[in-house]
Amino acid sequence: MTVTLNQTIPDISVPLTTLQSGEYASFSLSEYRGKKIVLYFYPKDNTPGCTNESIAFRDAIDQFSALNTLIFGVSRDSLKSHDRFKEKLDLPFELIADTEELLCQQFDVIKQKMMYGKQVRGIERSTFIIDEQGQLVHEWRKVKVADHVNEVLKTVEAL
Repeated sequence: MTVTLNQTIPDISVPLTTLQSGEYASFSLSEYRGKKIVLYFYPKDNTPGCTNESIAFRDAIDQFSALNTLIFGVSRDSLKSHDRFKEKLDLPFELIADTEELLCQQFDVIKQKMMYGKQVRGIERSTFIIDEQGQLVHEWRKVKVADHVNEVLKTVEAL
């Protein structure tokens, strides 16, 4: 079932990086009630656009935190890939390994895309804001990385 604006998002549990403890946890939206959540879906770890987007969220983390907002990056990469990506960029937030595409399907971000002249299935760069009650309150699809994080921050400030 695809989520829509102003709808409460059904809970799904997916793997999450946790480098600090050396163990893996799972992401379950219901665990974060009372906080705003920014979920940003990106195609692949260690690619230029995804790296720039993750760095922009990293650099704005204090501003988001001050607004009672948590950031989570989501891609289909493995936990191992996420761990390396997170460590390389010193990301202060968790990355969700949606290898089974559960969140991707829920948020309808898997699309047919053209890459080097061939049709491929992949994540369409998208960002979603979920409020303290677990409702989807804002979404961006077909995101362009430049200045996107500032736009997300302004939207969270306005909530």
